[in-house]
Amino acid sequence: MKISFDFEKPLAELQQQIEKVKQVEEKNKLDMSATITELEGKLEQAKKDIYNNLTGWQKVQISRHPERPYTLQYIELMCDDFIELHGDRTVGDDKAIIGGFGTLNGQTVMFIGHQKGRNTKERQYRNFGMANPEGYRKALRLMKMAEKFNKPVVTLIDTPGAYPGLEAEERGQGEAIARNLLEMAVLKVPVICVIIGEGASGGALGIGIGDRVMMLDNSWYSVISPENCSTILWKTWENKERAAEVLKLTSTEMLKNKLIDGVIKEPLGGAHQDPVAMAGILKKQLLKDLKTLKERNIDELVAERIDKFCQMGVVNE
Repeated sequence: MKISFDFEKPLAELQQQIEKVKQVEEKNKLDMSATITELEGKLEQAKKDIYNNLTGWQKVQISRHPERPYTLQYIELMCDDFIELHGDRTVGDDKAIIGGFGTLNGQTVMFIGHQKGRNTKERQYRNFGMANPEGYRKALRLMKMAEKFNKPVVTLIDTPGAYPGLEAEERGQGEAIARNLLEMAVLKVPVICVIIGEGASGGALGIGIGDRVMMLDNSWYSVISPENCSTILWKTWENKERAAEVLKLTSTEMLKNKLIDGVIKEPLGGAHQDPVAMAGILKKQLLKDLKTLKERNIDELVAERIDKFCQMGVVNE
């Protein structure tokens, strides 16, 4: 099991104890199976106690785990085949957002999602998953293509935010995201959005308007990251844990506040513990939702989509 965070230290200690007992058993040719079974039982219980009671900040940490599956890995594990499409036909091809047609159990689906990198070179190539305006325009081009051929759209969201650089603003970052919000709201095909990691601000919302908006259990979705919220409110990053609680950014809180439509459970400890199992769970959920949405009248679906987002943030006195 991959251990990365301070709150997982009790698990690491139990794993070390199990390993030492196994070494003693092998070295001295003793039967230590009872002790090993007892320790393994304690380890499983400790996992449940820790992972079923995570704080908001701890879920943010898990969502950023460097081995957590990204969009391309999910597509590779879920799809029979995938053809990536490039470019916004205006400026260039933004590597922070990928997209293309994939086959999901015989169904053709347009997949669009943020893509981060595993190492320094990849992260620079993907701009750390922070898209420029051309990334959102590429996403919109692919959505319109899906609409033309009557194929559903699935977006996988995982970004610390849209790229905040001067050149992105000069090329119309705000307009590109706003255009996507407008066009996705009236797109005449089923749209499913899944936050698979970080869902920060307009960078996430730019591909986040759908008939079904889901979150993986250990993902987060908010207008701002806990660190930046802490910096604005308390002039320091030291209160990021407090900010994470105040922002109500976890999947549980988002569902409670009716800002998403459902939560997809992850393998115990996070998606990075078993990417293959996580991809299987996600695929099952996507197939279920696609079946339901494809049976609906598209005009009714669009009307409900618009109404759902119009209801958010409305206060009745």
